[in-house]
Order: sequence, then structure tokens, then C-alpha cells
Amino acid sequence: MSIEPPLTELPIKTADTGFYRGFSVNVAVISKIIISVLVVWCIVWPEWAGEVLGAWNSAILASFAAWYIWVVTFFVIVCLGLAIWPTAGKLNLGQPGEKPEFTNFSWFSMMFGAGIGVGMLTWAVAEPVAHFKNNPAVIQGVNTALGADNVREAYVWSFLHWGLGAWACYAIAGLALAFFSYRRGLPLTIRSSLTPLFGSSLSGLLGNIIDIVAVVATILGVAQTLGFGVEQFVAGLTRIGIGGLVLDDGTATTTGIIVALLVIMGASTLSALSGVGKGIKWLSNINMVLSILLLGFFIIFGATFFGATAFFVGIWDYLVALPWLSFNVFASDGVEGSEAFKLAQWQGWWPVFYWAWWIAFAPFVGLFLARISRGRSIREFVLGAMIVPSLMCFVWFAWAGGTAIDLELNGEANGVILDAANGDKIFAMTEFMLAPIAEVLAWGMAVMIVVLLMTFLVTSADSAVLIVNTINAAGDEGPKARPHILFWGAALGLVVAGLLISGGTGAIQTAMVIGALPFSIVMALMCIALIKAIYNDGRREAAGVPAVHSEIPGATGNGLSPAE
Repeated sequence: MSIEPPLTELPIKTADTGFYRGFSVNVAVISKIIISVLVVWCIVWPEWAGEVLGAWNSAILASFAAWYIWVVTFFVIVCLGLAIWPTAGKLNLGQPGEKPEFTNFSWFSMMFGAGIGVGMLTWAVAEPVAHFKNNPAVIQGVNTALGADNVREAYVWSFLHWGLGAWACYAIAGLALAFFSYRRGLPLTIRSSLTPLFGSSLSGLLGNIIDIVAVVATILGVAQTLGFGVEQFVAGLTRIGIGGLVLDDGTATTTGIIVALLVIMGASTLSALSGVGKGIKWLSNINMVLSILLLGFFIIFGATFFGATAFFVGIWDYLVALPWLSFNVFASDGVEGSEAFKLAQWQGWWPVFYWAWWIAFAPFVGLFLARISRGRSIREFVLGAMIVPSLMCFVWFAWAGGTAIDLELNGEANGVILDAANGDKIFAMTEFMLAPIAEVLAWGMAVMIVVLLMTFLVTSADSAVLIVNTINAAGDEGPKARPHILFWGAALGLVVAGLLISGGTGAIQTAMVIGALPFSIVMALMCIALIKAIYNDGRREAAGVPAVHSEIPGATGNGLSPAE
């Protein structure tokens, strides 16, 4: 039976004139309505919103925890399988013979900055410390909370959440977008990645729904990142001497939230309006230098040997435990306070939350990875996008988190780090380390971390606004009208503010877990579509049928500068 050439045209209706010129009106308007309703609901009726979101979250954890665990395992298996599969591994994410635009160093740096960035400053210290205090082994009575026997288990879970599973989510989205945009010539938008399954029907209603789901997931995923970042930013401002921004329990006040969001979203919106030129490149260079300085400080002046042990032993323990961790789902018995209930609750708080976060963040990071990876082979993309960034995360967790654990384990810190809020832990630790030497050094380190955090937050928010506009514009980077940039900049800030006011970062977490669920289904379909497309391309090659679109109009990326 003969095989047909692949689909290389997917017309998406956009407005020719008026306010939405160049945009898919259905996608843009419905996305704005959904986000606007969420903002109004959370700000006007915060208690009601908090109760409803909490109920939905409980229902999802009860019904879909296993889905989140297993679907991310599926992403890891698909990514590694594509790298090993000879037919897939050699395919170029671009035209035959096309070379990568960026050096390996630049490529790795951009992947790490886009995929993790802000999260490292909060969780590189906070998460190992949290798991050192409590994890399934502690709940089951196998290990001792805050004991030396619990250090290795703490790193198993930390590495699980920031390792191959996280980067597989990004890799699937990026790989699918790059494959269908740069090999097929299809629009650089989420619906294009499902053409092997649904064909030209994606030009209409079905495609619109998929892109709307991607926009909502992106806004909620980035809101989660900004929510953590805002609380940490407020904690940093407090550490450098600006008072009245936090409550006694360490959480940000409404005033603190508003001040932080005005600064962050104001700067990011101005950057987006400028077209993402030299400003973002300059900011990215600053955060790269400051990141290296901060990590170097922990490696040299922190728990050097403890961190090295945590890094190498942690990787070994993680890889040994990975098969079990990838499939195990703790089932609750419904009895509050029982061991089974606590284990299921813990899994919802940590692995399920993280898998939802990475999935919600995948349209944003995936579109960026597609842009910077054109011209690389699938094997190179998969291995480079999963292994190197994972190792960088492990380095941060080993030495930053390891320093905190070592200080608490040997009794020096005496609870100073443990008792601090998650966003404040890195400030508490650096102040404890430097204040006895000189107060000004501790203050200077806090200022450096605040500046680093600011650059990460601005570039993340700015890039998210532009990527949402790209999806709304049917994959075209051209139309970036000022009113739409202003709307999404304001909307992103208001989503963060509304959810923080209605229930703190827990409300953002809940909304994001809910929003990521439909997109996780889209991503699972992406995997199937990609496997089908690559298999058929192998058949086309054998039959002499063209599988690559030779003319890709306007395939110049997603409008992001290399520095992002």
C-alpha cells in the first residue's frame, strides 16, 4: 500500500483587520475570558474561591494522582525510546543537513534558565530541608525525621522531582513543536503537534480548544512560578531592610504582594513591549553571572564535602529507586491520620504537584526549546534536554540544600533555617553564614539574591506573555500588538495576586494542578502523534516519498532572543 506525503499545511483563521488583526479571535478571546473570570472570582470572592479550589484539588488527588504519576513516566519512556530508536534518533529537527544555531554551551545555558530559573532559588534549599524533615520513609517509621539516616532519602525525592521526569515534560513539548514546525512547516503552535492523529480538522474547533488549553495551562504554570517568586522576593526585601511586607508567620502581606507584583510585572511588561531586545539579553547575562557566583559560594564556603557526597550518592540512590518511584502510587484508606492517608497526602503535596507544575509549564518551555533546538537531531535534543539540565539541578540541590542540612544536622543553625518560610530559607542560611563575619556581607548577599531573583522573574513573566501571544496568533511571531501584551501582563499579575489573596501559594498550586490536567492529555496525545509521524517518515524514506517540507515560511522561532 502506498504512503502519502505528510500534512504540511494547517491554515488557522486569523482576523484580517481590527483589534485582533493577526490573531485567532476564538483562541484569544476565550482564553482571556477564562483567565478574567478566574481573576474576578478569586479577588471578589476569595473565601468561596478558596473552598471550591480546595474541593476540586481533593477530588483530583483522589481520582487522578495515579494518572499524573504514570503519564510522566510515559513521557520519560517515550523520550528515552526516541533517543535509542535508530529511525528517530538521527532525524534532524529542521531541514536535512541544517546545523544548530547555538553552541552547546549556549544551548544548555538557555535550557536551564528557561526551564528552572526562579525555582532553584526557592527549592534548592527548601526542598532537601523539607524532605530531611518528612518523607514516606519517615511516615512509615523507617527513618528518623531530621536524623542522619534520613539524608539520603531526602535527596532521592529531591532528585526525583527535579530530574528526568521534569525535563521529559519539557522535552516532549519542545520535540513535538520543533518536529512539526521545522520539518513539516506547520504553525509554531500546540495544535500542530497532533496533526498525525487529527489531520486538517485541527484548523477548526478542535485545534482552537487545544490552543486554549495550552494558554490557560501556561498562565497557571507561570503563575505558580511567580507566586513562589513573589513570596521569596518579599522575604528578600524584608531581609535588606524594607519593613511591613510580611506577617509574623513569614508570609507576605497583601501590601507586600502588590508591591512585588507591581515591580515585577511592570518591568516584564515594559520589556515585552520593547520587543525583547537588548534588555532581556542584558538581564539574562546578569542572572547567569550571579547564579555562578551564588552556587560557587555554596560549593566553596558551604558544606563542600557533604555536598559532594549528596551529589554522587544521591544520583546513585535516585537511579536505583527510579523504577519503583516511577510507578508507585500510595492509595489512601480514607482514614484521616492513618499511615496510608498520610502517604497519599504527601504524594499529592509533592510528586503530583510537581508533575502538574512541569506539565503546565511545558507549553512555555517547550516552545522556547523548539526555537533554540532547530537543526539538532532528536537523539541530541532528548539527551541534551534531559540529562544536562537534570545534573545542573542536582548540583544546586546537593551544595545549596546540602549546606542547609549540614548546618542543621550538626546543630550549628539550631533551627534558624528549618523555621524560616520556604522562600526565606536561602536568605536565613546565607545570613547565618555571613552575619558573624560582617553584617554588611550578609546584607550584600541578600541584595545579590534579590537582584538575581528579580532578573529571573522578569524574564520568565516577559517570555510567558510573548509565548501566549504567539499561541493566540496561530504560531506567528509577528503580531504583538501593545494592548494584548498589556492585557496578558496585567492578567498574569492579577492571577498571581488573586490566588495568593484567596489562599496563598496553596491556592495557586490547586489552580495549577486543575489547569494542568487537560493539557496532560494533550501531551500524552503528542507522544502518540510523534511516534506515529516518525514511524511513517521511516516508511516514506524507504519509499522515496518526501517527508520534510522544503519551504518553511517565517520559521524564525518564537520571537525570543538567544539570551532568554
